[in-house]
Amino acid sequence: MKELNYIDLFAGAGGLSEGFIRAGFKPIAHVEMNKDACDTIKTRTAYHWLKENKKTRIYNDYLKSETKNKEELWKNVPEHLINSVINKEISENTLPEIFKTIDKELNGNKVDLIIGGPPCQAYSVVGRARKDMESDPRNHLYKHYVKFLEKYKPKMFVFENVPGILSAKNGEYLSKIFKAVRNAGYEVAIPPKNHLNAKDFGVLQDRKRVIIIGWKKELNLKYPEFETSEHNFQILKDLFSDLKPLKNGQGTLNAVEYAKPTTEYLKQTNIRNGLDFVTQHIVRPNNDNDLEIYQIAIDQWNNGKRLNYAELPKRLIKHSNTDSFVNRFQVVNGKGVSHTVVAHIAMDGHYYIHPDKKQNRSISVREAARIQSFPDDYFFEGSRTAAFKQIGNAVPPLMAQKIAEKIREMICKNI
Repeated sequence: MKELNYIDLFAGAGGLSEGFIRAGFKPIAHVEMNKDACDTIKTRTAYHWLKENKKTRIYNDYLKSETKNKEELWKNVPEHLINSVINKEISENTLPEIFKTIDKELNGNKVDLIIGGPPCQAYSVVGRARKDMESDPRNHLYKHYVKFLEKYKPKMFVFENVPGILSAKNGEYLSKIFKAVRNAGYEVAIPPKNHLNAKDFGVLQDRKRVIIIGWKKELNLKYPEFETSEHNFQILKDLFSDLKPLKNGQGTLNAVEYAKPTTEYLKQTNIRNGLDFVTQHIVRPNNDNDLEIYQIAIDQWNNGKRLNYAELPKRLIKHSNTDSFVNRFQVVNGKGVSHTVVAHIAMDGHYYIHPDKKQNRSISVREAARIQSFPDDYFFEGSRTAAFKQIGNAVPPLMAQKIAEKIREMICKNI
């Protein structure tokens, strides 16, 4: 297999990158402004290097350790690999330094691919309502992305974002992005139905994303066709069943044994991938008021109805605004696929209530990671809240892998 390389911009916790690594690509650098997310990528970088060099035991011991020292783990890996995870905000001021680090890693080689998507909150419908579009600097980050295309001239690029990017300013932002990348020498396209959905790639989540794919004009390519994956797997039966039942506030960031054998889905997707323990199966605590609402929400969900916050008993309503966000309490569909996991899960778990009424809680960090298709040996650095945020912002690795396989095919046919 020819080794193809890539740069990951706005890398987050590395979900997109993980898919490309699985498809045989090699990262040159990851650029990300959030420190916890960068630490997560460094730890995952250590995992991949140790695995490649048959030293996985060092990584597994790190996961099992109750006093995790990430810096000590990273010392087992060539220093330049850890340094290739660049913890910087991408801006006019930081570009020269970022380019310098990447150039050092490249060592005269060419770049095959650039991946990544600027923070999507700016293009989301909710984000739009909060702030004037023009004055939000995040809406102009695509210009920096284009500067990487101009400097490194990769054969292709992948630009991921939320569906809101299609309608932002009546499509004006999308037009600006297309114009900028065409001026840089690339042709560009979006999916025939405007977005791709993670559930069509085997992820147990209804998650729509706009995956913009571009290629050098002389390559004469078109948007790839993706086969959709048909299955009847379910969250409770196939994704959560081997995890220890927890009540609210229970669990641990440390290693615990699985409660049951693996499932066909967990094996097929490589989510449960050889370890005899799992980490970060921990749940946030809730007050009695919320727990009572959870019980009502689960009962209503089991009778085919979503809970309407405004219809709760008056004594349970603590928010004066009962007109908007009436669905602020939502149960994960245990008998199908989950609704979209978003970064708000870091704030509270009300939108992700576990479907098992006996457990009466929101989902754990590990359950959220599994809904996003992260493997169980993927460790999210930082606090519980930081882990939730990284997971909510990520691209599901399983979806990323299927996209990466197509991109690899396209590049290899045109070398």
